[in-house]
Amino acid sequence: MRIVFKIGSNLLQTSKGDIDLNFIAKLAQAIKDLVEMGDCIAVVSSGAVLCGAKKMGLKEKPTDLVSRQALAGIGQAYLMHLYDTIFSNYGLTVAQVLLTGDIFRKENESRFRNAKDTLEKMFQLGVIPIINENDTVAVEELVFGDNDFLSLYVSYMIGADLLVMLSSAGGLIDEKGDVIKEVVSVESVLHLVKGSGTTFGSGGMRSKIEATRLALSIGIPVIVTGKEDDFVKLRELKTKGTLFKPLQRRVRRKHRLLAMVEEPKGIISVDSGAVKALREGRSLLPAGITEVEGNFLRGDVVSVVGPEKIPLGRGKVNFSSDEIRRIKGLKGYQVRELLNTSKEEVIHRDNLVIFQ
Repeated sequence: MRIVFKIGSNLLQTSKGDIDLNFIAKLAQAIKDLVEMGDCIAVVSSGAVLCGAKKMGLKEKPTDLVSRQALAGIGQAYLMHLYDTIFSNYGLTVAQVLLTGDIFRKENESRFRNAKDTLEKMFQLGVIPIINENDTVAVEELVFGDNDFLSLYVSYMIGADLLVMLSSAGGLIDEKGDVIKEVVSVESVLHLVKGSGTTFGSGGMRSKIEATRLALSIGIPVIVTGKEDDFVKLRELKTKGTLFKPLQRRVRRKHRLLAMVEEPKGIISVDSGAVKALREGRSLLPAGITEVEGNFLRGDVVSVVGPEKIPLGRGKVNFSSDEIRRIKGLKGYQVRELLNTSKEEVIHRDNLVIFQ
């Protein structure tokens, strides 16, 4: 079994602001147990900015990007020192892997394969990769996501069977303040999520849920839980936190690529009727389109969002952005006449992946 553990910045410190060595040791013990059971484990860990701030004696995260990038450079060495020292006590060898988001783009397929091959060799050697975004040159994790999406991309890259996102919240919390045990429809709980309210984190529950939607759409179950959980039992999908189960349908590789690798070139907004139709497995027709953002060409991948601008899915368009602006709201026969084409679907269902 292959498991990705995602560690947020605030999991690495205690309530008093000290580095939580006990938590790292607990994680190491669990990973040792899992490895002895034959599992391959990858850890996606934030915390470089936090560790840099500790080194420099800062109490809060700087607001400007350059300062955060500088702290990330200072703190990355300290972060790896912590993992190396503590994991070594449990007989585990770790390796630092710094990635940037561009390797997951289709045009950089060779770089993607190189990174994947490197991780595969580490697994063969029994090494635990500690993965972070290269924050001194990349900005995505520092601005939004706290590595939630990076953990998703890594899960896709290594073919993970489970993604575990450790959160200071301990799971998804309902209106009464209780942890929701299992979620079948992510859309039904979107109203519960908020942004980051923590000192050093940049993601919060919202980015975790949005990353979870993508993971579920490609068949990867997700557990969002806290540091008090039994990490070994998570492999059996037993948790004190929240379990998100993917739909049972098999996801074809082409749809995986649409969801994960190909970067959207624009956004198409649709009405509630189109949302219902797309969830029923139908193609996207011009009649349900309300707005088009960005400039893109035929064959490009775009994001599809509902009336509240919540991401619904991704798909490969049959028409350019200019053409879609001309035909949005029209019937099929009107599209064929106006564009002199035999096609009327803006996105055919075979080229569309809908998030769970």
